[in-house]
Amino acid sequence: DIEAPTAIGAMAPDISMVTPDGKVVKLSSLKGKYVMIDFWASWCGPCRRENPNNKLIYEKYKSKGFEIYAVSLDKDAASWKQAITADGLPWIHVSDLKYWQSAAAQLYRVYSIPATVILDKKGKIIAKNLRGQELDDFLTKTIQ
Repeated sequence: DIEAPTAIGAMAPDISMVTPDGKVVKLSSLKGKYVMIDFWASWCGPCRRENPNNKLIYEKYKSKGFEIYAVSLDKDAASWKQAITADGLPWIHVSDLKYWQSAAAQLYRVYSIPATVILDKKGKIIAKNLRGQELDDFLTKTIQ
């Protein structure tokens, strides 16, 4: 099964990438929180349209131990940073600026965006590609 390393129930493979200000943030550093890995890019219209929903979700659940780890498939640092600022996205942002050759996108077999992967507090994959109301309902049931 080509999905096996990132199948629901598997432990999430670690990602180690750089933030817009040059700090390395590992996905594994967020253990103990529920995490949504959000694969997106500044040039992706559907991703940008999803950001207001993600902001509502983040505001609703961050105090309950929820974090977003946003992996950008941008290749231009200025466009990436400008989109984060323009859309007012307060969560963790990382990228290797390698477009579809992004190490994280390849590791997670992401072939279209937006794509999301939800992890439990231990780093296990518990859901994929939820957004909007479906994501909200899932988190309401999952995060106590």
